[in-house]
Amino acid sequence: MNNIEEIIPSTSQLKIKIFSDGADLDSIAEAYQQKVVSGFTTNPTLMAKAGVTNYISFAREMLKIVPDLPVSLEVFCDDFDGMRHQAHVLNSLAPNVYVKIPVTNTKRESACPLIRELAASGIKLNVTAILSLQQVRDVVGALKPGVPSIVSVFAGRIADSGRDPVPLMKQALEITNTVKGAELLWASPREPLNILQAERLGCHIITVTPELLAKSKNFGKSLDDFSLETVKMFYSDAVKSGFKILDND
Repeated sequence: MNNIEEIIPSTSQLKIKIFSDGADLDSIAEAYQQKVVSGFTTNPTLMAKAGVTNYISFAREMLKIVPDLPVSLEVFCDDFDGMRHQAHVLNSLAPNVYVKIPVTNTKRESACPLIRELAASGIKLNVTAILSLQQVRDVVGALKPGVPSIVSVFAGRIADSGRDPVPLMKQALEITNTVKGAELLWASPREPLNILQAERLGCHIITVTPELLAKSKNFGKSLDDFSLETVKMFYSDAVKSGFKILDND
């Protein structure tokens, strides 16, 4: 059996945990009620795009919708004292909160001392915006064994730079697995195939947007059927548009 015709599992058959990434409360509620994901993440950029104006009010509403699955909420101060304060505030909102800490601030100063401090105090962390193996090593070295934590490596952005993220993610997984309670997250996927790539590597978690999650329903679809659907789409759109090709055009 060649790779093109291999049997593709559905998302429900995968071992990897799928987290929904977004800030639309209706989409979050729908994903939670349908039990199609294992957790949720958001960030200030997604919240701004969704029109959120009050961070804490939004966070509380999100946690009402999702009372029992991991929810990652991100700090947004650029100084570490401010990050520390925001981390404690977010951590106090609910026991299922993971506090997202960027791997550095905008001055390229490492957040690892703060990560070490927060992890030592028992705060569940999601360390975000990681792109290099050295950052993975530094972050994992700052985590406390036994305290749940997520190491978010932006595989999609690595691919955007022209680099294959799979070898890096494989090494990142080996490093992350050295700390009990730490999980590797494949962040910023660009296409549904990334879900299967992360699954095959053994990554613990992948974040997906609602749009990518919807596309993953095509897993395992007959390629001939998919081809016919595409032809029908082209034909239907041409008819609706009223296009004509005349001899004298």
